[in-house]
Amino acid sequence: MRTGNVRLLLVGCGCVGEVVGKFLEERSRDSNWLESIVFADYDYEKAKEMTEFYKGSKVKAYGEGLDASNKDQLRGIIKKYDCDCLFDASPPFLAETLFDVAHEMNVDFLNMGTWSLPKFDIKESMEAKKVYDPFMTDHNFNAHDKWMKNGKTAIICVGIDPGVVNVFAKFAAQHLFDELHELHVKDGCNISKKNNEDDLAFGFNVWTILDECLNPSVVWDKDTGYTAYPPFSGEELFNFPEGIGYQKIYQIEHEEVVCMPKFLKEYGLRKCTYKIALDDGLIDALKMIDKLGMRSLKEINYKNQMIKPRDVVAAVLPQPDKIDDSYEGKMCVGVHCKGIKDGLKREIFIYQPYEQEEAFERFNSQAVVAQTAIGATIAIELLGRGIWKKPGVYSPEAFDPIPYMKLMNEVNFRHSIVEMNSEYMKNKKSVEINEILQKAAQPAF
Repeated sequence: MRTGNVRLLLVGCGCVGEVVGKFLEERSRDSNWLESIVFADYDYEKAKEMTEFYKGSKVKAYGEGLDASNKDQLRGIIKKYDCDCLFDASPPFLAETLFDVAHEMNVDFLNMGTWSLPKFDIKESMEAKKVYDPFMTDHNFNAHDKWMKNGKTAIICVGIDPGVVNVFAKFAAQHLFDELHELHVKDGCNISKKNNEDDLAFGFNVWTILDECLNPSVVWDKDTGYTAYPPFSGEELFNFPEGIGYQKIYQIEHEEVVCMPKFLKEYGLRKCTYKIALDDGLIDALKMIDKLGMRSLKEINYKNQMIKPRDVVAAVLPQPDKIDDSYEGKMCVGVHCKGIKDGLKREIFIYQPYEQEEAFERFNSQAVVAQTAIGATIAIELLGRGIWKKPGVYSPEAFDPIPYMKLMNEVNFRHSIVEMNSEYMKNKKSVEINEILQKAAQPAF
């Protein structure tokens, strides 16, 4: 990709893809780093609709219908528009296809997550790499040398979590700790109906939620490696800041437990986990879906039509675009860090909060969708400007966190720290993130 002349292919115009498209238009108004953007989606009308946000913009915008599982179609669009970067906002099961085509076509690449399926369900803990084949991120990181040879950059996991939290972890390792021993990603939410209606709402793609919550969860330990646990293991009560308060959180399958150890082990990392807040109603619903066999990907014959049970579930459950201004509350996504600073034990929670009302007013979207899209857009911009760019396959921890966090400030995407009870808190003054950012060298935007 030539800095200042990016020709981007955005695949997938669902909730997150739409907000990324809107936000990229904002970020390209006062600079020349983005030349053109092609919106491609199975729904051609949706892709075409996205180009309307670029009316009057100096960035050229195009819409294309695309079956992203069809590699020939993907190649054809890349060739037609001479794209030099592909951003994957498609459903997770297409992640490997898009990644492989990007390499084949010699273009840069970003996505917000990877694809992995367990070979079987488990009832007790066991070695995770025996449960998953391929294991999380293996398809991507195992291709590192091929991408190095091509001279192109692939950055995976660039949303909110994974994504922003990975940046926070790297920042903590470099600037807040002398030794960083534990990283525990924690995702909290108190979004609900304003009238207190009991409504089952999915804050993210239904497919993604079914996989992440019902697949065996994975944790990493320096001594024992990767261990898989049954769904909804590791229940913990955590006090989230910003008025959210105590919530029950559970382990689920998430890429942070692979990416963080891969790039941050050198800072002394010993443990890494991921947990998310799930209310009792959602857990009961997910368990029932699983018990009824409705998360299956195996086609069945129903009245002479072949259908996948999971497609039926996805069709009838409320998608995130159904969450509107009748909802209120906020998301709080961060990483709980434990380690040593100045010879003292230190414990912090560094996080990004986002109000549902702000997300709906700014992007007409749900809060976690906005968080994910803003996080991804910042990464796209840093790659496009050549700041986060080097040949190979990486996740955000492989790059300098300072430019990213400065852009967070610039776009009003807030970050904050809770100094938790520790020896360090009792003896030292907490340093604000922005004090560190102000002292850091200004990236060449």
